[in-house]
Amino acid sequence: MITCLLAVSVLGGKSQAQDLLSNVYGRDYQLLNGKWGVIVDLYDQGERMQVYKNRKPQDNKQFYEYSFDGGLVLNVPADFNSQMPELKFYEGTVWYGRSFDTPKTDGKRLFLYFGAVSYRSKIYLNGEKIASHEGGFTPFQVEITDKVKQKDNFLVVKVNNPRTTDAIPAMSFDWWNYGGITRDVMLVSVPQSYIKDHFIQLDKVQSNLIRAKVTLSEAKPGINVQVAIPELGIRQNMTTDANGIAQATIKTKKLQRWSPDAPKLYDVTITSESDQLNEQIGFRNLYVKGEDIYLNDQPIFLRSISFHEEIPQRRGRAFSEADATMLLSEAKELGANMIRLAHYPQNEYTVRLAERMGFLLWEEIPIWQGIDFKNTATREKAGRMIKEMVMRDKNRCSVAFWGIANETATSAPRNEFLKHMKQCCLDIDSTRLITAAFDLVRFNRESRNFEMNDSIINILDMVAINKYMGWYHDWPLAPDQAVWNVAPGKPLFISEFGGEALYGKHGDAEVKSSWSEDYQAQLYKDNLEMFKHIPNLRGTSPWILFDFRSPFRFHPHQGGEWNRKGLVSDQGQRKKAWYIMRDYYNQKKKEQ
Repeated sequence: MITCLLAVSVLGGKSQAQDLLSNVYGRDYQLLNGKWGVIVDLYDQGERMQVYKNRKPQDNKQFYEYSFDGGLVLNVPADFNSQMPELKFYEGTVWYGRSFDTPKTDGKRLFLYFGAVSYRSKIYLNGEKIASHEGGFTPFQVEITDKVKQKDNFLVVKVNNPRTTDAIPAMSFDWWNYGGITRDVMLVSVPQSYIKDHFIQLDKVQSNLIRAKVTLSEAKPGINVQVAIPELGIRQNMTTDANGIAQATIKTKKLQRWSPDAPKLYDVTITSESDQLNEQIGFRNLYVKGEDIYLNDQPIFLRSISFHEEIPQRRGRAFSEADATMLLSEAKELGANMIRLAHYPQNEYTVRLAERMGFLLWEEIPIWQGIDFKNTATREKAGRMIKEMVMRDKNRCSVAFWGIANETATSAPRNEFLKHMKQCCLDIDSTRLITAAFDLVRFNRESRNFEMNDSIINILDMVAINKYMGWYHDWPLAPDQAVWNVAPGKPLFISEFGGEALYGKHGDAEVKSSWSEDYQAQLYKDNLEMFKHIPNLRGTSPWILFDFRSPFRFHPHQGGEWNRKGLVSDQGQRKKAWYIMRDYYNQKKKEQ
């Protein structure tokens, strides 16, 4: 079996694995958000100048050609590109610095936890390099118990976001390359022996079995652990094995299962001899049988939509619960019961709020088009990223799918790479459905069918297709005559379709180059007609909810930086196609 390892480079000694603390927001923590002093380092000279030491003149003869005081200041969390006009297109290094105090309580351990830093980061505490990380959308942590002072600590983060061929995503991608400390920075306090991880969920098929696994920080047998769900009258006692892991299968008869229509969550308390962790967890069954997807033993049609982690009105990265509320509320108005979080793991606020609002989720890492599948280092990075995603969100019952790729070309190295990505998911969580999105469906003029030839679909639970009929692809025949023969025997999902329109622009509904709402609306009607002829279609996800920023959109109607495929404009105005999809989803809901 291929295994997938997670490693954060921890300095001051040999690099070691750093598993993530589960449910970090349910622990004792202090936010380090707010105003940080910054140094913009265009020529990447900061390490040579040792700016991370934050040195100050000690006498009249000393001076240093840098300072975090009295200069530029940026907000954390946020991207740096949207905070200053001069940084709009910036791809390079920015140094962040701030001081903090912490009461160092005896017997407690302290972790520095970053929700995300885009894209590469090096972490320095009191002049010492303590960690580094690569990947702009997943969390990482480092223990600082023995490195932190009670007063006057100085934390420096080197952030670097240039695109490279071995990065994920790589050199070219259809969204803005936001850099910065884009999510919460936290000081997390835990007991000396603490609850490191937990995985509590309903059995994949059986509705009366809850499976619980709790991992303690000490690999020691015989430690008492309890999982309590008061509303269900459950108090399950367990003891750890030699690896510090306690497991149990819990029977229940009164469980209300989570669903989009009734997103029930239960208060769950996990207790060890020295620690306690409070959670909210939903329970549901999810599996594939033949060409159908079953949620709680009922077939479901996935009424999905995608959005980027961006607030278009302010042209910046979304980072708060208020931002998540804005994005998800618009999806709810559309009638969606699922969100494809494209094309990377989004903020934990978004994932948790989606669960409370009743959205299923597809999460993915940015294995997007031009990835170097032959590069061993790239494969290792992807494995770490996907594991960080799964570790963070494996207890969220709303997460239905782990996505392992988007629009990748067929090749033997690609196939081995994606098999490895699947295994990385299964190493942690064997219960979610595995999927990937492909743009390889072609019209066969001999059979008169739309078909796809790609053996990798055999490893997937659901096959997802991106197909832009009427936009990037002309119609070979009328939409009501379009027959699909793609992945028979498996559920098929249209993960992207659509076209661009400038809000308020009207024109001939038959002229693609009009960039009009009228053409986009007709395109949507045509695609919905075609979907009637896909026998194994089990869901759709238009691309995309909001217009979003992208540097390689050059037409004047795109303003040099906007992908206009949104159902909603960058100013929040709904286009004609929005109402077409809302009506379609309302009808699909009635048919369930």
